[in-house]
Amino acid sequence: MTYTDKTLRGKVRLWKNHWVKQYLHFRVYQNPDPYKIALRQRPYRVLWMLSHMRSGSSLLTHILSANSEVMGYGETHIRYESPQDFKRLMCKVYWEGQEYRNVGDLPKLTLQETYILDKLLHDNKLLDTDLLLSPNIHILFLIREPQRTLNSIRDLKPDWSEEKTLNHYCNRLKTLVSYAEKIDAPERSLLICNDQLINESPLVFKSLQKFLDTKTEFTEKYQILKTTGAKHVGDHRGKIMAGQIVRTQRELKQTVSPASIDQAQVVYQDCLQRLSQLSTAINDM
Repeated sequence: MTYTDKTLRGKVRLWKNHWVKQYLHFRVYQNPDPYKIALRQRPYRVLWMLSHMRSGSSLLTHILSANSEVMGYGETHIRYESPQDFKRLMCKVYWEGQEYRNVGDLPKLTLQETYILDKLLHDNKLLDTDLLLSPNIHILFLIREPQRTLNSIRDLKPDWSEEKTLNHYCNRLKTLVSYAEKIDAPERSLLICNDQLINESPLVFKSLQKFLDTKTEFTEKYQILKTTGAKHVGDHRGKIMAGQIVRTQRELKQTVSPASIDQAQVVYQDCLQRLSQLSTAINDM
């Protein structure tokens, strides 16, 4: 292949990317309604996964995204200040979460999914909690017990002290409770625990289908996305590249003290109880 060929191919790729971005921008922003786009009558529903670090959120994201009615890929890192930020979410998810390489990819531009997915793992992403009151937003709360979670956070961030790790986890659980109290609408929020996702998968999948009212079923197999394993998007240390649920846990090099685990357990149990009261639980579906 000559240098000229590479240059021509590069120019074609740049033109294609520009065209796709312009098309997405037109479709999304032509309609001023934050949940609607041009050439489509029904509004989108926003699906927010509200969770914490090392909760299994990357796995659940892939399971959700494998459903033809859900479009998402991981953390977009959008800071939500107004309903218009959902426009940014639509553009980013369709651009970052899809491959547009050839003519066979054109059907992806029909933009027919029901849900646009984002996962929020940190307190600085949801700047206006009044957005939680919108009937167009559906919430998945995903939480995980402290022992494995704290060890996994420290394994991911070995420069964090045990105290910082503990405070981060506990504060995030308390924030999730405050979100649920703000929503106070069990019909729009579903609570999932990590151990349920791993050990009671069929029940979780049936509950998801009922909660989201999708025609397509959820399964434990999923597609590897172009963003799978990418840093700052989702899990890049676990077994997410397997394309299905892996139930064996990897060995962690970091641990926290029993005292920290006991302290976190109290906060976790309170979070679990409150979220169960304020949201729909898997066992209630």
